Amino acid sequence: MKKKKNVYLRLLKSKVYLLILAGALSSCENTGKRIGRDADDRLVASVGSQRLFSSDLEFLSAKITPGEDSAKFAERYVQNWIRKQLMVQQAEKNKSIDPAELERKLLDYKYALMVYEYEKDYVDQNLDKDVPYEEISAYYNQNRENFILKEIISRVNFFKLEKQLPQNKDLERLLKSNRDNSKEIRELAQRYASNFFLEDSTWVKFDEVTQNTPLAGHPNKVQLLKSNDFYKVEDEEFAYYFKILEFKLADQVPPMDFVRDEIAKIILNKRKVSLADQLHKDIYSRALEKNEFTIHD
Repeated sequence: MKKKKNVYLRLLKSKVYLLILAGALSSCENTGKRIGRDADDRLVASVGSQRLFSSDLEFLSAKITPGEDSAKFAERYVQNWIRKQLMVQQAEKNKSIDPAELERKLLDYKYALMVYEYEKDYVDQNLDKDVPYEEISAYYNQNRENFILKEIISRVNFFKLEKQLPQNKDLERLLKSNRDNSKEIRELAQRYASNFFLEDSTWVKFDEVTQNTPLAGHPNKVQLLKSNDFYKVEDEEFAYYFKILEFKLADQVPPMDFVRDEIAKIILNKRKVSLADQLHKDIYSRALEKNEFTIHD
């Protein structure tokens, strides 16, 4: 037993390892029914009459992530293959399995997969992926209550600067000013900020803006937003500035811009379903016109 195990490990560390590194892409799992194998196509594992050869492992090269140990990856695959073959053999001994029923289910699965692939290709080729603003707006207005927020969102300007920078005072003065200082603020942020978010029209989750800042652990962010539209907080190294432009609380309806991408996906999915349904109807109608099927009494 020990000798067989050593041979198995050598195969994994030599032939299998080299095949994976070579990056060859060909066959996947095989049960030993192929003929005409190369002379150096070594047997890696067997379970009963089923055989797994080194060439059957070539496809693994495409599945290995950078930095992953290819030999260990191959070993896991071989172990999984063995377990699956053992389960198959055990299942074959189960007298309660009806071979005819199993064959029917296999055919049903095969036909369903063929139809799915055909539908997918048809939809991909015929789908109109352009979703105009008017259509998104109409869907939003008809389904506003379906987009109730589960968390706070906001339009906010955020800045993170090193505490000792003299520009901190300039930024605070500009943010507190009632004048339009957007150009000056952007220039200052680009030159001195370690991080900043300055997108006045963009709605974002408030927790994402406050993440990794002293406000992240604030016990009552609702009260925080309602109390003031400007906050400055500090830690040992940095000063953080928040200019709250607008916010929406959980359980409120978000603005359309916040859910625009989500609505576009919903509309596209509806189009896909409609295309597939129409495909079925068209195929049936054509077959009916050409008398391509018969219903027998």
